[in-house]
Amino acid sequence: MSKIAVVYWSGTGNTQAMAEAVAEGAKEKGAEAALYTALEFDASRMDDFDAVAFGCPSMGAEQLEESEFEPMFSSCEPKLTGKKIALFGSYGWGDGEWMRNWEETCISDGAVLACDPVICNDAPDDDTNAALKAMGAALA
Repeated sequence: MSKIAVVYWSGTGNTQAMAEAVAEGAKEKGAEAALYTALEFDASRMDDFDAVAFGCPSMGAEQLEESEFEPMFSSCEPKLTGKKIALFGSYGWGDGEWMRNWEETCISDGAVLACDPVICNDAPDDDTNAALKAMGAALA
């Protein structure tokens, strides 16, 4: 059985709802999936999991949340080489530049992307939830 960590930061609840859908998709495929906020996770936990889904909304000028998520993610970057990961997040403005930049960073770090990132404007709808469950299944 695969062990999946779903690590997220959410200010409005949209990215948390997305994280829950990823975990649900992984569990439906028989994986053990655990949800963690950015404050509950760090690089020391990376080796405990077969795959990790990271979720963060777009903040400011299309960037990762700076006080909790970005420091946690930066600490995990050295552990991304060869690690199966997935990225997701919500936004309220812009065109998804933060996710494209984040994806490029992960590829440069040597991560193995299990699927394309999933983004949504505001709250996830049915199509987004289906894509998030498929993400969880791909990680499993």
